[in-house]
Amino acid sequence: MTDKSKNKGCGNARPGSAKLSNRPMAVRVKTAKSRDLASTLWLERQLNDPYVAEAKKLGYRSRAAFKLAQLDDKYRLLKPGMRIVDLGAAPGGWTQIAVERTKALTSNAKIVALDILPMDPVPPAIVLHLDFLADKAPEILKQALEGEADLVLSDMAAPTTGHRETDHIRIIALAEIAYEFAAEVLAPGGGFIAKVFQGGSEKDLLARLKQDFVSVRHAKPPASRAGSAEVYVVAQGFRKKSIT
Repeated sequence: MTDKSKNKGCGNARPGSAKLSNRPMAVRVKTAKSRDLASTLWLERQLNDPYVAEAKKLGYRSRAAFKLAQLDDKYRLLKPGMRIVDLGAAPGGWTQIAVERTKALTSNAKIVALDILPMDPVPPAIVLHLDFLADKAPEILKQALEGEADLVLSDMAAPTTGHRETDHIRIIALAEIAYEFAAEVLAPGGGFIAKVFQGGSEKDLLARLKQDFVSVRHAKPPASRAGSAEVYVVAQGFRKKSIT
């Protein structure tokens, strides 16, 4: 797979895209007796992360909201009137962007956020407290959407172990499961966006996506931390297979 913009930022911002404010001076956190070094470093990173600060300023539930916004700026994924599924949606950052970019409050767009974890409402999105692996999940989702999906989003990630190869295998397995679900609910011409880690075991998933979609690309939005191995696979133009 080749993409000339694979390791470049997702620019060409659409109207309404969030712009980061000037970064404040770095904050240093002292290690407390009740906090180990890893926790201290995580807290320090959060306090110094401009996307965390901007998310709070703009009312987004997570810094991850900027990742979808930047992917949309580059690939024009979100349009008014679309039917969109957000898998593993909690706490709702991607759902918020989907609602904004599809103008769901005024258009006939339908956004369904699905997670096994509780999630506060994001009007007018429909929030389903449901395991997407449940046998009846695809049918329940189609009923909520009143049809097939135009776009399935997955920013899901398995809990990390600190072992790079293990974490890579886990997230690819999760992306594969997400696509199994997406293939059941996507309409012809639809899209699939999922988080993966760079490594090698994603080859089988990418091979299948290349068969099932007109276009398959990798993208690393600027909001993805520079030291992270995460990238997003952006598949567009779903070739719906007829059931015989």
